[in-house]
Amino acid sequence: MRQAARWAGIGLITAGLMTGGCTTATTNIDVNNDKGEAVMGLDYRDFQGAAQEMIESLITSGAVSKPGGGRYVLVVSSVVNDTMQHIDTDQLVKKMRVGLLRSGKVVVTTAVGVNGAEDKMAMQTRKDLRGNEEFNQGTVAGKGNMIAPDLSLSGKILQRNISVDRSTQRVEYYFQMTLTDINTGLAFWEDEKVIGKRGSNKSVAW
Repeated sequence: MRQAARWAGIGLITAGLMTGGCTTATTNIDVNNDKGEAVMGLDYRDFQGAAQEMIESLITSGAVSKPGGGRYVLVVSSVVNDTMQHIDTDQLVKKMRVGLLRSGKVVVTTAVGVNGAEDKMAMQTRKDLRGNEEFNQGTVAGKGNMIAPDLSLSGKILQRNISVDRSTQRVEYYFQMTLTDINTGLAFWEDEKVIGKRGSNKSVAW
């Protein structure tokens, strides 16, 4: 009897462990039509929405419509993360760059940037290949061919947490972007998109 009881107890423990170890099945998300529940923090839907609205605002403003045709050269400056989340601001900037490139209004230089060249190979190939007898010098990028940027895109993402009542909080996210004419230092375009979320005080926004 004791032996049977012991085996029965082991069986119950094993069953309990198996039940407790069950996990939710992983499924793919339709990123173009995600109807999932909102979260207090920023997710890809927020970045998609903010980027799309900024692109439309920028193009509609006419600030990137070059007189006489052609395309402006754009460089990306700093986009500051002033939220409590460890986010990569490239999530916003990259989407805006792709949209602006597709509009045919601008080209983006990766040869310069706030922290140096985004793509260091443009300068590295010049340094390594010029005068190198192993390479056909007629195929090596010549001096004076790089194009300086006309416009600079900068911005900031801010977060503000507000207590609504004892059980509810509101979190506001501000996406702020500025387009500056490098020649004059004047801002030709600025815009702000606000995303507000309301939820339980138990929800975290970082």
